[in-house]
Amino acid sequence: MKALGYTGANITIQPVLFEQATPSPTEHDLLVNIEAIAVNPVDTKVKARLTSPLENPKILGWDAMGTVEAVGDEVTLFKPGEKVFYAGDITRPGCFASHQLVDERIVGRAPTSLSPTEIAVMPLTSITAWEALFSRLKIIAEQDVGKNILIIGGAGGVGSIAIQLAKVVARLNVVTTASRPESEQWCKQLGADHIINHRSDLIGQYRNLGIADPDYILCLNNTDQHFLAMAELIAPQGMICSIVETTEKHDLDSMKSKSAGFVWEFMFTRPMFTTQDMIAQHHLLNTISQLLDEGKLKSTLTKTIGPLSADNLNKALQQLIDGSVTGKLAMTALT
Repeated sequence: MKALGYTGANITIQPVLFEQATPSPTEHDLLVNIEAIAVNPVDTKVKARLTSPLENPKILGWDAMGTVEAVGDEVTLFKPGEKVFYAGDITRPGCFASHQLVDERIVGRAPTSLSPTEIAVMPLTSITAWEALFSRLKIIAEQDVGKNILIIGGAGGVGSIAIQLAKVVARLNVVTTASRPESEQWCKQLGADHIINHRSDLIGQYRNLGIADPDYILCLNNTDQHFLAMAELIAPQGMICSIVETTEKHDLDSMKSKSAGFVWEFMFTRPMFTTQDMIAQHHLLNTISQLLDEGKLKSTLTKTIGPLSADNLNKALQQLIDGSVTGKLAMTALT
């Protein structure tokens, strides 16, 4: 198999193309022949942590679509020849390669109505948004219809699907943030009810909408910057979830009188710790696949850069670092 990998030592290092033996799947693993991949901020973060030379190149990438080529002896959910999509496991080699081993319990059946690149951009962000909304914030569809959610950073990859899930599945009133005219328009197209600017006064802008304070806040952009505003805005007995790590200490006591809560979402938790419920990612990806095929959700793909190569990968990751990406970026298979 072919792969693009990193051998060290800082964020500017170039990926190298190399070949190694194609692995054989055992136990719950699938061997997937990759057809398309997407990039995510986690790629840039893991790459930045490669500060020492590596003997074997590290393969990044955690968003893929492909065909099952072989299965392990304990696999029950898939057969060779089936199309799948998944985000994988951050503790294992990634998808910037021609083939990859991935546990069947975190893999979904690919939608049948979309192109490979339209599919490849969906797994990581869909899992993150679904878990944040329904596992961490504990939103209950039907019961919580009409409640308010504030999504900080709505135009990025996770925000683009979180807006849709909050509207289509949970049927919430969605307030989201965007900082550029094109990202504002993107959020409107995805179904946001109100849009405010996260580079300005969040509290004042939200309160000027004339609606009740948010029952839920999903922070996808700079937790440190927005913590005080979130603590002020969250409704009594509300919940805040963030996916963005902090570098500062924050006063949780500021939410005590509201009996409000703060929780993290990290979509790799289930595969990283092999939790008893890790198969939940299989089920939720199948649900996402069905909603995409039914036209209730739309792919968040905004640009296909070309085939996976060192140059194209560098271009894609640099765009993520620059913060200029609306939606998701994808590439076709490694050639």
